Amino acid sequence: MQVEEAIRMKRAVRVFQDKRLKEEHVRAILNAGRRAQSAKNQQPWQFLAIDDPKILADLSELGTYAGHLAGAALGVAILTPDPAQRWSIMFDAGQAAAYMQLAAWDLGIGSCPATIYQPEDARELLGFPEEWHIRVALSFGYPDDEEELTQAPASGGRKELDALTHWNRWGS
Repeated sequence: MQVEEAIRMKRAVRVFQDKRLKEEHVRAILNAGRRAQSAKNQQPWQFLAIDDPKILADLSELGTYAGHLAGAALGVAILTPDPAQRWSIMFDAGQAAAYMQLAAWDLGIGSCPATIYQPEDARELLGFPEEWHIRVALSFGYPDDEEELTQAPASGGRKELDALTHWNRWGS
């Protein structure tokens, strides 16, 4: 995989085939998250891998736009210590999420993040301890439309680099 190509081509996939992921692919995705960089190498995360369709369907109800979790072959809940403790915790969790999604793309697997707006309901559903918190889960699966992974990016929608980059001082 060429990194630049992955960054340019990666897109959210929300509709998946009804097909299990290969175990070696699941482990590669999770291992990519494990390898993500984190502040002071603290690795402030635990990954809860979910392949039970009922649990994924229930989890999909806990976020406004999390419906894609219901059709996924794999969901990964990224658990962290309390994000209010340190701003970098969610940044680090985001790095782990990005690494997992890029690894999945390289394997021909689509993915999409979902914000979990009902974290205490998710705790009850998933049974994780009080010291861990959930704000995001990822869905993974083989795209229903396999061409989604190779289609050229849409021509619109992204701001131009110069429209959002400032040099040395704001407004330059």
